[in-house]
Amino acid sequence: MRLFAIAQFAAVLLGLTGCGYHTLGAATHLPADTRTLYVPTFATRTETYHTEAVMTEAVIREFAARSRLRVTPDAGGNPDAVLHGTILQEVVAPLTYNTTTQQSSSYLITVVASVKLTGRDGKTLYENPNYVFRQQYQATTDLPTFLDESPAAVERLSRDFARALVADVLEGM
Repeated sequence: MRLFAIAQFAAVLLGLTGCGYHTLGAATHLPADTRTLYVPTFATRTETYHTEAVMTEAVIREFAARSRLRVTPDAGGNPDAVLHGTILQEVVAPLTYNTTTQQSSSYLITVVASVKLTGRDGKTLYENPNYVFRQQYQATTDLPTFLDESPAAVERLSRDFARALVADVLEGM
């Protein structure tokens, strides 16, 4: 009976190792020798002020927190990989309205970006020329000033964008 239990346990362990499970931050599709990552400030084709800098900082923080890579906003030191990003579009659309005040109470924010991760040898490790991020946010301000005058909203948007993007890059989705 004991031998049977040990055999079952071993079979379960073998099954789990073949299912793609891995430790957090393992970046399973990145080359094993990738240890440093350079993330230059994202470019932008939008008119939203300063969002590209905040988003870049959020992506750097998220990579540092979720991976074993040493991440830097500085190109010095010949990094193993470089992540380039361009914010192509930012759209804020009202979703719900407060019938009493006749103002929007929540918004759908859509960010479209082009993202490319390349290795030191120039090989593309991850690329999505049309990365779409959508998130709903509650607001107390009016639509035209929601992103322009709300640093907290930009921070929250950037943090959520970075979480989604870094997860996709690390998992190779």
